[in-house]
Amino acid sequence: MRSITKNIALAFALSALAPIAAAGTVTVVTSFPKDLTQAYKTAFEKQNPGITVEILNKNTVSGIAFVKETPAGKRPDVFWASAPDAFEVLSQDKLLSKISDIANPDVPNTIGSFPVNDPEGYFLGQALAGYGIMYNTRFTKAKKLDDPKTWSDLLKPEWFNNVGITSPSRSGTMHLTVETILQGEGWEKGWNTLLRMAGNSAALTDRSFGVPDGVNNGQFGAGPVIDFFGLSSKFSKFPVEFVYPEETAIVPANIALISESANPEEAKKFIQFTLSPEGQELLLLPQISRLPVLPYSNMQNIPEGYPDPLKIVERSTVKFDVNLSQSRYFIVQSLFDQTITFRHKELQAATKAILDAEKKLGDSPSAEAKARLDEAKQLAWMPLVDEKAVQEATLVDLFKADKKDPKVNQQLSKLQGEWNERAKIQYEKAEKLAKEAARL
Repeated sequence: MRSITKNIALAFALSALAPIAAAGTVTVVTSFPKDLTQAYKTAFEKQNPGITVEILNKNTVSGIAFVKETPAGKRPDVFWASAPDAFEVLSQDKLLSKISDIANPDVPNTIGSFPVNDPEGYFLGQALAGYGIMYNTRFTKAKKLDDPKTWSDLLKPEWFNNVGITSPSRSGTMHLTVETILQGEGWEKGWNTLLRMAGNSAALTDRSFGVPDGVNNGQFGAGPVIDFFGLSSKFSKFPVEFVYPEETAIVPANIALISESANPEEAKKFIQFTLSPEGQELLLLPQISRLPVLPYSNMQNIPEGYPDPLKIVERSTVKFDVNLSQSRYFIVQSLFDQTITFRHKELQAATKAILDAEKKLGDSPSAEAKARLDEAKQLAWMPLVDEKAVQEATLVDLFKADKKDPKVNQQLSKLQGEWNERAKIQYEKAEKLAKEAARL
């Protein structure tokens, strides 16, 4: 949450100085990588002489803050990102304009049971996104690791210090991955998975790009990523593979027109282009490798072996609830940061002690050793806040309140400090108990 507050403050400072974009310029706020944005910029400008596309690359959380704090009339024109709950946040704050009139009628209404376009018309699905595991085949072969197929594979002892992850407050796509696991496995088991995966991780990267980059170069053996990171690396001939676990979600990556922006008419043309057959086929370029919202029957040159989103949806056990995700958006981010991002060293030490104790004790530990080890696991790998508390109006309202209000800021800082300190105490106690169990 500290990073969110910092991003909002920085965005406010920058927005006060932001000039009004020149006529004929479409300013796009996006979390997407340059390989994707440059392809769209080049193709659109070629098709629309006289209109220039300006890309403002920001992670999703920073992008939301920037739009919120930029004055009306100076706002950027287009918001383009993978996380549907981010668009719900902007829509609720009345920062998006309706664009249902420029939707492509050939795009289906739903993917599985999930609406491709916002039913209220404030944002449109531009691509489809799934969440899964990217792994380096050379790494797994060299370390004699089984190729991971499920989230639980990354929790195994042999994967200790071989996983890379990032924080949902630094990456909208990681936020969706976290929510996918929480909704697919349930709150308690989902946090158990996240805490154990983080405990097995060698590092938490600063941006979502850090995980696929680390897997590509062999810094990490595997990590949770949005599909286009894994697929673009695979189709660009890196020694990697990408798999969709059964607990995955296929949801739209959206595009929207920001309300009271500088150049809305030019922005509408850009949005229409991204949804046209020409714009959708750009998603199939090897360096992009995203799933289009336009059916394959409306497109050409689908690469051999390219994933079929309909088949992925059919076998997925997750029915993603975007309203649930949006309602606890900042709570989940803050809880992750206070218990994982800022306490990763202690969590990793506790995890190692537990895994070492399990190995030493084998299948028949003494009753006393088992009791201490079970307590250590409870302290290290169970959520600090239960699901019922997360649904309480007092907590929900606190995280939705204006962070610039000194009273709100003070309450949040106090609560987050308490979470952080409790996590530290629990991890240190868990490490101690696991080591005692091992000695028994």
